[in-house]
Amino acid sequence: MVLESTIIVDARDHLYGRLASVVAKELLAGQKVVVVRCDELVISGSLVRNRTKWAQFRKKHMNTNPRKGPFHFKAPAKMFWRTVRGMVNHMTDRGAAAIARLSTFEGIPHPYDKQQRKVVTAALRVTRLKPNRNFTVIGDLAASVGWKHKDLLASLEAKRKVKSAAFYAKKSAAALAKDKATKAADLSKLAGVLSPVGF
Repeated sequence: MVLESTIIVDARDHLYGRLASVVAKELLAGQKVVVVRCDELVISGSLVRNRTKWAQFRKKHMNTNPRKGPFHFKAPAKMFWRTVRGMVNHMTDRGAAAIARLSTFEGIPHPYDKQQRKVVTAALRVTRLKPNRNFTVIGDLAASVGWKHKDLLASLEAKRKVKSAAFYAKKSAAALAKDKATKAADLSKLAGVLSPVGF
């Protein structure tokens, strides 16, 4: 099996658990995975319902010494990382090596903003959730339970999208110019030069 160097997954509008399971399998197979835009993952159910479930989860702690865990991450990237960690059996050597191959980020930091990103079709919300069903964006849930960087991330993403649009426009113009030059070129003069020589 030939593995790519690193798979970069754009998590926007993917279902949280389904994407986590696919990523976990790739990690256990030896693949390096980077997941960007974790703040735009979605989970089924309304925001009120998911805040109630988070509150129940938040109460879980060690009775004698709560500082020993479990730890409740509020950043979307760390939430997703923790979910995947639970799927790879991180207490074994194989699982620990697998979770070490995972990186998660809110937004799309450099250098991943200049690299090709992939989607997981089997985990997209539009393919898995009925149109009339409620869903919650993880970034909104995290902001409602104490994550403080939603506004900062929004401003950074706005700047990135401006740069991305300019890069795409430049790339499209270059491709169009190349296509136009190729069509305009007279290749008939090269026909004799490139024709195969008979023996």
